[in-house]
Amino acid sequence: MRIAYVSLHWPRTRNSGVGKKIQSQVTSWNAMGHEARLFMHTSTYESLSDLIDADYFFYPAAGKIRTEINRIEAMRRMISAIRDFRPDLIYLRYSIYVYPAHRLMDIAPVIEEINTNDLTQHEGLGGIYSLYNRLTRGIFLRRIRGLVAVSRELAVSSAFTSYCKPTHVIANGVNLAGFEQLPFPKNEVPRLVFIGNPGYPWHGVDKLVTLARLLPDIRVDIIGYDQLQDLEPLPENISLHGYLGMDDYKAVLAQADAAISSIALHRVQLEEASPLKSRECLAFGLPLIIAYTDTDLNESDCDFLLKIPNQEDNVQTHAQAIHDFVYQIRGHRVSREMIFNLDQKRKEQDRMEFFNKILHESKMQAEPS
Repeated sequence: MRIAYVSLHWPRTRNSGVGKKIQSQVTSWNAMGHEARLFMHTSTYESLSDLIDADYFFYPAAGKIRTEINRIEAMRRMISAIRDFRPDLIYLRYSIYVYPAHRLMDIAPVIEEINTNDLTQHEGLGGIYSLYNRLTRGIFLRRIRGLVAVSRELAVSSAFTSYCKPTHVIANGVNLAGFEQLPFPKNEVPRLVFIGNPGYPWHGVDKLVTLARLLPDIRVDIIGYDQLQDLEPLPENISLHGYLGMDDYKAVLAQADAAISSIALHRVQLEEASPLKSRECLAFGLPLIIAYTDTDLNESDCDFLLKIPNQEDNVQTHAQAIHDFVYQIRGHRVSREMIFNLDQKRKEQDRMEFFNKILHESKMQAEPS
């Protein structure tokens, strides 16, 4: 099978969770004997060596109108290149529509990957972008042949079910073979680590500051943020590490007794998730605190997992539970056997079965009766 993987608007870098996921998917498909290529439509990026392997279609940012013209021109070039590639199937990571991306559907059947409820998330981009997304999202969703949702919650959301497309749930995974289990540290004062990126309110980084104030006998390391101006003065038991490459953030994780994942998904009206960075922490062996239902993990069967409520005051109401968990879990790491179902290889085999099903159905529909 020849597969064109399409990523729109954003540069996908080697150190980002999304970049690692896409690279792992394409690599897995090629290892299965298929021919897969990534086509990346993105604003101009300074260091090509930071980007994952792809056919790049850059557009310069130069004011809103000029940028949109440049974006459209890059999309035209991408469509031409994909048409020349002659894929059997196109796998599209969901993004805001850009003209003339709908022509992808004229080339091959398109399956779209849904990673969030765009109706709620895009409200954070402002009224104009949110309205544009609401007006144009159907251009993709009406024409695609199938959906892959990263959670059951998204699969049954009315934001997508109204389009009546075949839908399969495959949560985010991680290439377990690419991660070593880190030895546990021997900290007198336990360390709790968070890794993420600025600009995402559902991370709940403000709550981590509150948690540090409530629990002065736990150190909190935050990777990906070099300042939190609105929350200063920060408590002494918080350390901000800024953006780090994998080797550097691995060194910080190695000193942690446990990790904490996003704790404010309620801010985008979500209850279920499988964050990529949480998978990395688990792959390194770190026990985890979450505030959502993990699509792959049943918290009642996982002694390495603490779930707190997905609500605004969850840190205040469960600070003691977090404290006790971090102290009790010291000296433990998550065994590989407990997280085998997170492995990317297993998930890509499942995804390929769905691809074949959609291709078969598309072929049957195309044949004359």
